[in-house]
Amino acid sequence: MPIPLAHSIASWFLKKRIHQMELFIKYPHEVQFELLKKLISKAKNTEIGKKYDFASITSYEDFAARVPVRQYEDYEADIERSRKGESNIFWPTPIKWFAKSSGTTNAKSKFIPVSEDSLEKCHYAAGKDMLCMYLNNNPESQMFSGKSLRLGGSKELYCENGTQYGDLSAILIDNMPFWAEYSSTPGNEVSLMSNWEVKMPAIVKESMKEKVTSLAGVPSWMLVLLNNVLEASGKESLFEVWPHLEVYFHGGVNFSPYAEQYRKILPRDNFRYYEIYNASEGFFAIQDQNNSKELLLMLDYGIFYEFIPMDLYGTENEKIIPLAEVETGKNYAILITTNAGLWRYKIGDTVRFTSLKPYRIKVTGRTKHHINVFGEELIIENAEEALKKTSEITGSEIVDYTAAPVFMEGKEKGAHEWIIEFKTPPQDFNLFTETFDKALQNINSDYEAKRFNNMTLNKPKIHQAREKLFYDWLKKNNKLGGQHKIPRLSNSRVYVEELLGMNG
Repeated sequence: MPIPLAHSIASWFLKKRIHQMELFIKYPHEVQFELLKKLISKAKNTEIGKKYDFASITSYEDFAARVPVRQYEDYEADIERSRKGESNIFWPTPIKWFAKSSGTTNAKSKFIPVSEDSLEKCHYAAGKDMLCMYLNNNPESQMFSGKSLRLGGSKELYCENGTQYGDLSAILIDNMPFWAEYSSTPGNEVSLMSNWEVKMPAIVKESMKEKVTSLAGVPSWMLVLLNNVLEASGKESLFEVWPHLEVYFHGGVNFSPYAEQYRKILPRDNFRYYEIYNASEGFFAIQDQNNSKELLLMLDYGIFYEFIPMDLYGTENEKIIPLAEVETGKNYAILITTNAGLWRYKIGDTVRFTSLKPYRIKVTGRTKHHINVFGEELIIENAEEALKKTSEITGSEIVDYTAAPVFMEGKEKGAHEWIIEFKTPPQDFNLFTETFDKALQNINSDYEAKRFNNMTLNKPKIHQAREKLFYDWLKKNNKLGGQHKIPRLSNSRVYVEELLGMNG
């Protein structure tokens, strides 16, 4: 079979890029500090650069002592000025695009700046690297003989004050070169549709006619799309629709809760899954090995990394460390300084390092999405590992879930209350609850201590969600499709109370 031209070009790029990756793998700290110097130098004449005298910063210690840590609220006024056309505020080149992001809450939208540097040297560079790593590990691939089925955001781009805003995926799709659209399905017209419930059948109709060799999108929404493809085609396996399908590039949410459902509709042992870690603020890490759950931290995309140990996060003893000081096995909150003008910015994600040579990570959750009302320190990674084990033991399949604390009242102990939507419910809910509780205790020693003899926590309360409860909740809150996610864990009962009210 002749090798497609796109495959040859990618192979050439791969050889060139591998040498650059070897450089940051071999000299990670030098690459990161050199990058920081370039960012500081480029922005020295911006408003923020003059305010903190970037011109006189000569070391990481200077930078850390002088430039404060920031959250979105600290940036909001400057970002609004930038959106209205002002320039040279936090980055020297004009910012044309803003990625609209509201996370899982109902809070007003955030507008994350996307510079030309971050678009080209971060987001698009990462997309090329993702393909190159996959091809390097799978030289027999025929991925470029067909098209990639991409599932982007459900927001169109809106022009305002000479700048544009929309989902990051919409910004990326709108600015891609023509050849990228040629190798993708659906086309831009359908990809940028804003109405998710109109967009879904349009994607199904257009993509079913194509030779699809790869998939790219958020696992939760991609699963909805793929099940619609099977329903429309009358097939049981996606390989009956697209026999040349070979890989799924996924990110945005933990894949583990969906893994079994994907295996059922993609029943081939040699089908590949490749995870990525990206966000509106930047593209951070890529799975660089077949059959791995570790992601290589990409150190040359114009992003300088710092970390806050989660055991000290939000305390009087909170400290910030550079990449050189991280350890394996610990949870860290991430700070980023980027080529879009975000300086020491808290993105709200937590990671754990699995390797230091090279630096590989696993995404463990969100700084705000955990339950720690009783000192149990329950994070998303714990919950999803326990749910996976429980599902295997009880023969159940989970579609979505959320959890919140039941607060102590009088002599009544606390607990965790879960709402779980099942594709295949357990036959015995008591067994599911007991198994899940034990799995959590085995995974999390703090939770185990609080559960000992019901000392602080009673066993979990689990509600079975009606079909499409979470879908309806997202629809009600205008959050269908794209990067929108269910809030998994919360110290507040806001989401749980609303969902229970809709559960009927």
